[in-house]
Amino acid sequence: MSGKLAGKVAVVTGGTAGIGLGIAKRFASEGATVFIMGRRQVELNAAIKAIGVSAIGVHGDVSQLADLDRLYDEIRQKGHHLDIVVANAGFGEEVPFGTVTEEHFDQTFAVNAKGTFFTVQKALPLLQEGASIILIASVITTRAIAGFSVYSATKAAVRAFARQWMLDLKDRRIRVNAISPGPIDTPGLDSLTATDEQRRHFKAQLAARVPLGRLGEPDEIGKVAVFLASDDASFVNGVELFVDGGLAQI
Repeated sequence: MSGKLAGKVAVVTGGTAGIGLGIAKRFASEGATVFIMGRRQVELNAAIKAIGVSAIGVHGDVSQLADLDRLYDEIRQKGHHLDIVVANAGFGEEVPFGTVTEEHFDQTFAVNAKGTFFTVQKALPLLQEGASIILIASVITTRAIAGFSVYSATKAAVRAFARQWMLDLKDRRIRVNAISPGPIDTPGLDSLTATDEQRRHFKAQLAARVPLGRLGEPDEIGKVAVFLASDDASFVNGVELFVDGGLAQI
């Protein structure tokens, strides 16, 4: 199969919906074999069907290290190496600062920070020299939103990982970059509101803050991920690439 990622093997965590699914679809359309990981089997099955024959699903939770081991064991057993890792799985919800519980704090860091860290660390033995690692951060690293202090802190950690790992992996010529999406029209965004009316109002408010005047689409993140994963970005390393319609610049 032809394409910018022809013959490449990729992992996308949280690949069953939203941004992760958008990335996985784009990778597959560019010729990559894509392993996706997700926590819900029904959504995992649907995502595999949507992506096509080049997709392989693994059920698991990135905050559980045994599940990550199982993911990479399956890749190894199928005789694959890895060319691309996208640490996308994430969790966030609005919780006012004064009501944050230990459970919420621990869960958010377990998925977003711990999950990202070990997704990449456990992939290292399979990663080819010159591979590409892509971390999904957020525009919230530079544009604060009330009620998301814990989520914001986890995404700041993800951004820091990209800078550090770029140096840690330089001898293997592995590039590490972060994508920081702005507001993207995903099921995760929908989950932040309870009713259709609230959802429409919330999305309109978000779109009004974006210089382009709209929400982004998962496929738009997918296109940028293809760039960072491909040889087109062969001299791009350690960056935080905002895909946000200009929101972070104002």
